[in-house]
Amino acid sequence: MADNENILEEMETESALITLTDDEGNEVEFEFLDVIEYDGDEYIVLIENDEDADEVVILKINALDEETEEYVSIDDEEILQTVFEMFKKKYEGDINFE
Repeated sequence: MADNENILEEMETESALITLTDDEGNEVEFEFLDVIEYDGDEYIVLIENDEDADEVVILKINALDEETEEYVSIDDEEILQTVFEMFKKKYEGDINFE
C-alpha cells in the first residue's frame, strides 16, 4: 500500500487527470479526487473531467505488481454506498454533495 501512496503523491503533484477506457473502447478523462480505504481494500474516487459532471466514479484498486495497478468496477451496491459515504464525510464542508 505504500507504493499506492507514492503513485498517488505523484498524481497529485504532476497531474490529477487519469484517462480510462470504457467498455466500448472510448477514452474518458477523469479527475482524481481521493483514495478511500475500506475493509482492507483501496478504492479510487474519480469524477469525469467535464464541467457538467456531477457524479463520482468509485473503482476498486487491484495491484498487479509493484508498479502497475488496475481499476475494477464494483458490483456490490453496499460497498459502493459505504465508500461514497466515507468520501462524503471526509470532504464534508469542502464539497457540496447536493
